[in-house]
Amino acid sequence: MAGMENKRIAGILRETARLLEIDGAIIGRYRSYEKAAELIEGLPESVEQLMATPEKLTELPGIGDRMVEHLKEIVETGDYSLRKKLLKKYPETILDLLELQSLGPKKVAVLWKTFKAGTVADVEKLAKEGKLRDLAGFGEKSEQNILKAVEVFKKSSGRFLISTAEEAALAIIEHIKKAGKAVESLTPAGSLRRGKETVGDLDLLLTLAEGHTKQKDVDAVAKHILTYAGIDQTLAHGENKVSFTLENGLQVDVRLLEKENFGAALLYFTGSKEHNVALRGRANEMGYTLNEYELATLGEGEASEEKSNPKREKRPPQKAAATEDGKGKPKSAGRRVAGRTEEEIYGKLKLEFIAPELRENTGEIAAAEAHKLPKLIELRDIKGDLQMHTTASDGKNSIEEMAEAARALGHEYIAITDHSKAVTVANGLDEKRMAAHIKKIHAANEKGLGIRVLAGAEVDILKGGALDYSDELLAQLDVVVCSIHSYFNLEREAMTERMLAAIENPYAQIIGHPTGRVLLRREAIDYDMEKVLAACGKHGVAMECNSYPDRLDLKDVYLRMCKERGVKVVISTDAHNAGNLSLIRYGVRMARRGWLEKRDVINTLGVGEFLGALRGRKRAAER
Repeated sequence: MAGMENKRIAGILRETARLLEIDGAIIGRYRSYEKAAELIEGLPESVEQLMATPEKLTELPGIGDRMVEHLKEIVETGDYSLRKKLLKKYPETILDLLELQSLGPKKVAVLWKTFKAGTVADVEKLAKEGKLRDLAGFGEKSEQNILKAVEVFKKSSGRFLISTAEEAALAIIEHIKKAGKAVESLTPAGSLRRGKETVGDLDLLLTLAEGHTKQKDVDAVAKHILTYAGIDQTLAHGENKVSFTLENGLQVDVRLLEKENFGAALLYFTGSKEHNVALRGRANEMGYTLNEYELATLGEGEASEEKSNPKREKRPPQKAAATEDGKGKPKSAGRRVAGRTEEEIYGKLKLEFIAPELRENTGEIAAAEAHKLPKLIELRDIKGDLQMHTTASDGKNSIEEMAEAARALGHEYIAITDHSKAVTVANGLDEKRMAAHIKKIHAANEKGLGIRVLAGAEVDILKGGALDYSDELLAQLDVVVCSIHSYFNLEREAMTERMLAAIENPYAQIIGHPTGRVLLRREAIDYDMEKVLAACGKHGVAMECNSYPDRLDLKDVYLRMCKERGVKVVISTDAHNAGNLSLIRYGVRMARRGWLEKRDVINTLGVGEFLGALRGRKRAAER
C-alpha cells in the first residue's frame, strides 16, 4: 500500500496493543507494540522510506527484526494479520470503548467477558440499568462517570482534531497538484481555515488556471482527484464539485472554481454560518446581494422589496440564488461589484478585512466597521516555548535535542518542564532527581547550544491544592508550570478551591492546560473561571494556551476572557518529542481565535523581559 503515513501505521500498532491487552496478553507483549507506535509517530522520516534500509529501523530503540517484519506487512498490505485475527474474536467497535474516559483495556475486558458488551451503546445501557456497580473495580461512581463519558463520545462523534484535518488537507493538496497546469491554487476553507480545534468535514477550494476552465479540463481534474489513494467512498462527482470520504470517515468536498469567483467562495465556505448570515444582512442593508459567487447590486425586484421592508433585521437570511446559468452558477441579480478576493468584498461592505479565526459573529463585524479589530498575534512573534518533556520523565529526546530542535524553529529560549513525582505513570521526578535535573539543565547552557535553556518543572496540583514539590525546591526553578493530572471529577466548588489554593502559592507562575480537557475524549474540569482568572490577575499567574492538538487548552472563549481581564497568557507545546515543538502553530491559531495580540502573550518577549514578567522571578533574568 503506497504512501502509508506514520500516523496510520502507529494507529494499527496501538490498536493491536489494546486488543492484546483486552485479550489478556502479558504486559511485555502489548507494551512492545505501544512503544513502537509512540516511536513511529514521532519519527521525522516515513517508515515506508526507512523500509528500504531495514538496518536503519533496527537501530531505533525498541525496533527489532521481528517488529521490522510487522512493519513491512503493515506498509505492504495496509493492515496487520494479528490485528485482523483479534478483530475476528472481538468486534471492532470494542475499540470505541477505550475512548471513554475511565475505561481502560482491563475494564473493557471485564465488560466483554461478563456481558459481551462490545459497543458504546451496550455499555451505556448497562450503566443506566445499574448493572456495573457490583462489578469488581467499578462501583456506582464509575457508572456515573461512564455515562458522562458516553455523552462526550456522542457529541464528538464525526468530529476530527484540527491536526488530523490539516494532515489530510496537505496530503490531498499534494496529490491534486499533480493534475497538471489546469490547477492554479488550492486553499483549505471551513473550520480548518478558521482554526477551530475540531473539524466536521474538510472543504478545499480549487481555482482553475486561465485557459483551463472548459468542462473537459474540469472533468479531467475531477477524475484525477478521485484517484487519491486514501479515498474510502466517492459521494459526489458533479460539474464543479467532488466529494468523498477518507478511510477515517472524514468527508472532503473539493470545489472547482473560476478565479473571478474565488474570493466570494472562500468567504462563503470559510464561514462561520453566523458570520455569513450577518454579512449578508449587512450587504442587503447597503443595497447588495452576497452569495458564494459574488457581491452584486440588488435587482429591481429585490431593491423594491428592501424599500418596502425597512425592518430588515427581521427579514430571513438571503438564500444563495434561485436561478442558475446551467453550470451551477446563479444569475446575477444586478451589477457585479466584487468577488475575486475577500478583501474587496469586505472593502465594499465598508469593513476592515476580518481574519478567518475571528469569523464567529462575536463582535468582529462591529469592530471591523469601527477600525478596532485586534492586531492578532502571529507565529513569528513567539520567542520561547514554556512546556516540554525530556527522557528524564516521559519525553523521547534529551535536553540538548529539544534545545536544538527549538533553535531550528527560531526560538530564543525554552523551559524544560519534566513531570513532578505525583505523575508516576509519566516517570515523574522526586525531589532528589529534580534537584539533579536542574543542575543538568544549567550545565546544558554551558555547551553553546545557541538558545537559552530554563530550568522548569510541570508540578502537579494535588487534590487539596498543594503543589507537588517543597517551596525549597520550587525556589530553584526558573519556570513553574502547575497542572492537574488527577481527581478530575471533583465538585465545582471543591475544584475551584483547589485551583485558587494553587494560584495563591507564591511559587506558582503558569497554570498548564488549565481546564484539563482532552478533545473528543474528556470534558473540561468544572470550576468557576471568573474566580480563577481574578486570582491569576491578582497574583500575576499566567494561563497557558496549550498547543497540543489533543488539548488546545485554554479554548478561545477563555483566552478572550484573559485578554479582557488583563491576565497574562503563554503559548506552549507540551512537547514530548522534538517533532512536537512545531505544534506551537496550533496554539497561536487558538490564541488568534481568542482575539489575542502580541502584547497579551508574554513569551513573545525576549528571555530577560519574559523572566521579569513571571511572578517572583525577576532575579532569574540576571542568571
